Amino acid sequence: MTRRFLSIPLWQWLAMGGLTVLFMLVPQLDLAVSGLFFDGKRFIGNGTPAESFFYHSVGPVIGGVYGGALLLWLYNRFAHKDIARWSGRKLLYVLLVLGLGSGLVVNEVLKEHLGRARPARTVVYGGDKPFTPLFVPTEHPGYSCTSGHAAAAFSLLAFGFADRRRRKAWFVIALVYGAAVSLARVSAGGHFFSDVMGSLFIMYITAGALYRWMFGELRIKN
Repeated sequence: MTRRFLSIPLWQWLAMGGLTVLFMLVPQLDLAVSGLFFDGKRFIGNGTPAESFFYHSVGPVIGGVYGGALLLWLYNRFAHKDIARWSGRKLLYVLLVLGLGSGLVVNEVLKEHLGRARPARTVVYGGDKPFTPLFVPTEHPGYSCTSGHAAAAFSLLAFGFADRRRRKAWFVIALVYGAAVSLARVSAGGHFFSDVMGSLFIMYITAGALYRWMFGELRIKN
């Protein structure tokens, strides 16, 4: 059995911590990744159909999935069914992951107080704001750290914890969709690579910690 802390394997904690420290100590990694999408004048993903689609998809997709969970809970409750074993506690859990992780930690705390400039606004890519590493506070206003869109997309990880029978499928869906939204934001100059990775880490940790608090340690046979 893999050792876990807050329902997350120890090796994943080490990987997330190591990558976070790496982004902070070697900020050139962010510049290198963003530079792949900058042609000298503009970010090549900005305004493309794919970028626009994934940017604007987050609200409807997240609203649809969470709304579907609410409707399923209501149906189970009033029809006295147990489809997918979707209980009120599970519904509360996934809503808390979205609200606390994406809404509170990412959008209200980090984005509002760190002040990291978006790539397209930094002097490196023709803007007027200084570039700062991940999680380093600055007095210059900016909302790059971390990505709100990526955090919302990665909030689907909560369904992987809640629906253990379909855990792997939900994790694949969350990671693929989150990666697509993240790529759209990075290619458009809206966020650095570490911004979207930071959102992934925050949402995964939030989902694991809340699951541990509400349901106990997640036990999976390896």
